[in-house]
This record gives sequence, structure tokens and C-alpha cells, in this order.
Amino acid sequence: MRNPLQEQLLKAGLVNKAKVNQVAREQSKQRQGKAPAAPTAEQVEAQRLQAERAERDRALAAERNAQSRAAEQKAQARQMIDTHKVERGGDITYRFTDGNHIASVLVDQRLRAQLASGALVIVRYGEGYELVPRAAADRIRDRDPQLIALDHGRAEPAAPAGEDDAYYQQFPVPDDLIW
Repeated sequence: MRNPLQEQLLKAGLVNKAKVNQVAREQSKQRQGKAPAAPTAEQVEAQRLQAERAERDRALAAERNAQSRAAEQKAQARQMIDTHKVERGGDITYRFTDGNHIASVLVDQRLRAQLASGALVIVRYGEGYELVPRAAADRIRDRDPQLIALDHGRAEPAAPAGEDDAYYQQFPVPDDLIW
């Protein structure tokens, strides 16, 4: 039995008999098609394991990417220090605290004044220290803040004042004190 529309199209000559039969076969296949079989327990377990592996791989890839970005940032900071370091020399020992120990660099009077005003910043470089201009130090700080050893131009958060600190505030330390 054919559809009345199919009969009319066939009589009008708009379709041929082979095309009508092909469409009828496709429609009968769709009506009699079977639903997909439910996945077995083994297939469910395999899909779960595959999803876990994919998630683990994504996490490892993200970690590797983060490590490579950090290494790239440190390399960029070292390269900036190389290109922007100020030639230093002189006979004045400029001492400063770096963490828990006291370090020193040799500077002349001009560099000492720039360090005190904050125009120059001391950065860690390898086993020693280098002087870089403020603009370069800000870019270095963005990439690796651990490299900045001393920056007088940047206000550091003050420690909470105790009773002793309040007493000693009345005795200012002169700016030109060299120790």
C-alpha cells in the first residue's frame, strides 16, 4: 500500500517508481528499528576508567603547563636583570638585610643616593646581587617577586607597634646613617 501522495507524485511524473520504493523501505526500517542495547557492566566500567584517565591526564597537563609558565616567567625575569642591570662600582659598602642575613654591595655616592631615594632596586641574581632601575624592577616583580631583595621606593607593611616601638619612635634614625 502506497501513500496517496506518493501515488499522485508518481502519476504526475515527478518521481520514479524506484525512488518511491526506496523511501518506503527506509520508512519501514525506521518503524521496525531496534533500540540500542543497554551497555553491560564491563562497558560501563571501561567508560568510567577511561573518563578517570582522561581527567588525570588533563590534571597532569595543567600542572606541566603551570610549571613551564613559571619557569618561563623566571627566565624572563633573569633576562630583564641581564639587560637592565646598572654598572656598579665604588668604594662605599651599602649594607642591607636580605631575609635573615645582612648582605652588602659596593657602590659609589651617586648609586647610594639613588638606592636611598628608591630610583634603584637591589635584586637577587645568581649568588649575588644587581642594581636595576625602578621600571625594570616593577616588571621583574610581576614575573618573580622573590628576586627583589631591597626596594626603598615601595612601602612595606609596618609591623604592629608594641609598647617598646612606641617609645623608640621618639628617636628617629638619620637617613645618612651608614652601618
